[in-house]
Amino acid sequence: MSGFSSLPGAVTEGRGVQHFGSPIGEQRALASGRAVAPLGDRRVLAVSGPDRLTWLDSITSQATAALAPGQSSELLILDPQGRVEHAASVLDDGTTAWLIVDAGDADALLAWLLRMRFRLAVEPRDVAEYAVVGAAAEGTGPIPVELVAVPNGTPLVWRDPWPEVSPGGWAYAAADPHPGAERRWIEAIVPVEALDALAEQVAAGGLAAAGLVAADALRVAAWRPRWAAEVDERTIPHEVDWLRTAVHLTKGCYRGQETVAKVHNLGHPPRRLVLLHLDGSDSVLPARGAPVLDGDAVVGAVTSAALHHEEGPIALALVKRSTRADADLVVDAGEVRIAAAQEVIVPADAGATASVPRLPRLSRRT
Repeated sequence: MSGFSSLPGAVTEGRGVQHFGSPIGEQRALASGRAVAPLGDRRVLAVSGPDRLTWLDSITSQATAALAPGQSSELLILDPQGRVEHAASVLDDGTTAWLIVDAGDADALLAWLLRMRFRLAVEPRDVAEYAVVGAAAEGTGPIPVELVAVPNGTPLVWRDPWPEVSPGGWAYAAADPHPGAERRWIEAIVPVEALDALAEQVAAGGLAAAGLVAADALRVAAWRPRWAAEVDERTIPHEVDWLRTAVHLTKGCYRGQETVAKVHNLGHPPRRLVLLHLDGSDSVLPARGAPVLDGDAVVGAVTSAALHHEEGPIALALVKRSTRADADLVVDAGEVRIAAAQEVIVPADAGATASVPRLPRLSRRT
């Protein structure tokens, strides 16, 4: 990530800086609004043209036709069976729709958008000259406002709508308060050269930096699904509570809409997302895909795991809907098995009987 990778303690892997030597301290700084996180695992796509918003409305799960300049939303692209293929955060500036996507999905999503243009006046493109910086704050928080991209008069700052229920959406998680309410997350699109300026401010002591590990730990604790982690070849939005912010249930037809409606109104999702509070005795975090067991039976798999600065070792996992909510689960982490206390996110009766009472959340925070 440009100048960030040369900062003292920076550990770089793949497309981004994983941490700067103190993942837990970086979490605290990020959560308190004192740090910026260069998100090298994100990429920026743009869709220009007068038909862009109605076009996105017609081919995605979200209602974007009336998206106002500066308004933040998110969308999914589903296959005909309602399974998640692509996901994107979306922000329009009145001239262009800006999509922030996981880097591993960017090329495939762009290729799909280009195939779907037909004769409409839309122009999807990669925007390699821009990067993404995250922070937990109101406004632009610790990100200097002068570094934020403003190509058409609107600052490109996406404000995560999670965990509020967007218009047309539906919440399955019954916790009150929702843990995501504590995470005020923004992602600012900045010129690539602005990364060097941010890194210089960090080096001078005027700003703190946090790596991807810290940013992801806050996401996991907020029960926030992500394409790069919670999506596999079978994922439907209901399983991870994504109807909350990424699906508009009454906007009309789009690919996969029939499955979305049937599962929500008549059926139940086959799997459900849970938070696992992990036994930290062995100081081991399970990898994505680690089996989750109820007794000797495999009932699911870990999708994300993190060491949270307050919750300790935690993980998100997708388990079979039939898995008992009070089951004592175990995660097979290879050489060790980790006891896991389950906290329900998506209840087993989500879907046709989706009207569930709001329950006080039991937290292990001290």
